[in-house]
Amino acid sequence: MEYKKIYLKRGKEESLKRFHPWVFSGAIHHADKGIEEGDVVRVFNSNEEFVAVGHYQIGTIAVRVLSFRDIPIDDAFWYSRLKAAYDMRVCIGIAENPENNTFRLIHGEGDNLPGLVIDCYGSTAVIQAHSVGIHESRKVIAENLVKVMGGRVQHVFYKSETTLPYKADLGQENGFIIGGSQDNTAMENGLKFHVDWLRGQKTGFFVDQRENRSLLERYAKDKRVLNMFCYTGGFSFYAMRGGAQLVHSVDSSAKAIELTNANVALNFPGDTRHEAFCEDAFKFLDAADDTYDLIILDPPAFAKHRGALHNALKGYTRLNVKAFQRIKKGGILFTFSCSQVVTKDHFRNAVFTAAALSGRKVRILHQLHQPADHPINIYHPEGEYLKGLVLYVE
Repeated sequence: MEYKKIYLKRGKEESLKRFHPWVFSGAIHHADKGIEEGDVVRVFNSNEEFVAVGHYQIGTIAVRVLSFRDIPIDDAFWYSRLKAAYDMRVCIGIAENPENNTFRLIHGEGDNLPGLVIDCYGSTAVIQAHSVGIHESRKVIAENLVKVMGGRVQHVFYKSETTLPYKADLGQENGFIIGGSQDNTAMENGLKFHVDWLRGQKTGFFVDQRENRSLLERYAKDKRVLNMFCYTGGFSFYAMRGGAQLVHSVDSSAKAIELTNANVALNFPGDTRHEAFCEDAFKFLDAADDTYDLIILDPPAFAKHRGALHNALKGYTRLNVKAFQRIKKGGILFTFSCSQVVTKDHFRNAVFTAAALSGRKVRILHQLHQPADHPINIYHPEGEYLKGLVLYVE
């Protein structure tokens, strides 16, 4: 197939020579006529030498690179990329673990497939597109996904209503594109949970906190635990398995509280140690006393773009101040940021400021990040988004 061409301004191919997978709109000199959003295009430098092939899109990032080799983006391409990602998950012991059927199979640029996210929950995989090109390739991706997984995935749910560019006007609806299972129960490290892939955030569960939840379990014995922004209660039921004395889960979403209660009941039916509250996090912390000796702060992204960075850092500082003020002496705080534009240094400085404002003595026990099934492409450092600290508070 003959793809349309885009030509770069002189010298603008340098980042692509270093395998960075984005072409910015300002780097483009001119392009063939008739290119539409979602098209596969071939990118050339000012000397008309091939540089990359990828999906064209309208916006600051004009091309998301699929390959730096001049190859067709066909059925064989999708199969080979999906197979490479799956093989890596098998290699690190995540993909074929009887105690864990939940993992991320494709993490966008981290798996050399910009714009694509695939999470596996038992026999169901959830595909999420972040570009029109991926949206238009969704069926061939789903078909090759089932082939690669060798029967382990039988149902493919497509969930991209909120992640595609709204101006593209694709009329996209969430739904199954292969199969149609009603079983929404998955397992992570031996614990069960319900996945709301239709209405839930992201693909229905925060897969990226799996290892951090396991770490929390080790610290939970005999603790009084507060799980802020609990969403589906992941940290809560890990704390309970770890022997927590009491677990309080807080979220402003009634649907999240409903899911949390269902997930706790799935693992610990009738257990009176857990109670959930549908309240604003800041108001709950304002009213709380110093009951808790283990607090989790895992808020949604406070900054989705650079323009919101300043206010986001103020928000992280304010939230952590409240936690420092409320946590018992000798308590442990798990605190996170999932904002991509907030760097590790930004986040650490915000938490440092909060500790200083609270007047507490604080020591760092662990510095946390996203797990191995959310890999960071070494040529795309922007892929590092999850930051966390585990703190001992005197």
